[in-house]
Amino acid sequence: MLLNDLFFFIGALFILVVGSSYMVQYISKIATYLRISEFIISFVLVGMSTSIPELFVGITSALGGTPQLSLGNLIGANINDLTIVMGIPILLARGIPVTTKAARQDIYYMLVIAALPLALMSLGNELSRWDGVILVAVFFVYIHKILQQQRFYHKVLEQHLTRKEVVVDLLLFFVSFGFVILGAHFAVKHAVLMSSHLGMPLIMVGLIVLALGTTLPELMFGIRSVRQGHPEMALGDSIGSVVVNSSLILGIVAIIHPIKEEIFHYFTGWVFLLLVCFIFLTFIKGSNRLTWREGVALILLYCFFLMMEFYVKGVTMAG
Repeated sequence: MLLNDLFFFIGALFILVVGSSYMVQYISKIATYLRISEFIISFVLVGMSTSIPELFVGITSALGGTPQLSLGNLIGANINDLTIVMGIPILLARGIPVTTKAARQDIYYMLVIAALPLALMSLGNELSRWDGVILVAVFFVYIHKILQQQRFYHKVLEQHLTRKEVVVDLLLFFVSFGFVILGAHFAVKHAVLMSSHLGMPLIMVGLIVLALGTTLPELMFGIRSVRQGHPEMALGDSIGSVVVNSSLILGIVAIIHPIKEEIFHYFTGWVFLLLVCFIFLTFIKGSNRLTWREGVALILLYCFFLMMEFYVKGVTMAG
């Protein structure tokens, strides 16, 4: 039984990776036709598209009456986005430039938005439907700010496509988009089944297993961006994914089903997320480039997170 679930889980992840890879390829082509700057397109379109697995997990778990699973997944996904999802592309590119002033400013907004759900949950010991409305509203305010800052983003992709080619790419994007949703669905289903066989707590399924699966599109996008010579798009996608996860997706989940859970169960993960956000901010503010050494540090931070989570949960279960 466990081997069957493992087989289907790996197969679902494969579908997720392949689907996301093609999805990124087609959305990048569409960006060339629209002549929108790299950072804008990576947030508004790619940032939201690569967060679709988290959205699907959130809606499914909320409708199933277990929104806590989504909360754990979103915290874990945000940690992944700022550690291994950024660290690996940084190493492959041997450094990623941070050339725009607006990109540095957005790091502060990301830190505030990532901390907002924790503040709301601390006030009422839950994320209520009204808290969900606040989070969704914050997302649209941020989107408005991003669109107003269009003038700060000058670099566009230098390719020329016909309207017919764009229509075909758009259709293929939706096909690959469907594969991402399909892969995410079965990855979630069989990850939960494996956790029951292994006796793994549900929160660790969200923080670690699901988070690894649902952030594969972001990782694939980062690697592909680096290989195509557009490394700053990887940075925009990671920042965008953290914002989307912490505001829009978590807000939708709370609106569907309020998240009533003891904050202690998520405290270590949330504190670590804020620590990672602060370290990431420090790296970017320190210079106009994320170096390969900082990429190594981000990956090591993720390894430390895994060790800390397994230790804390092991002590809790033993107690």
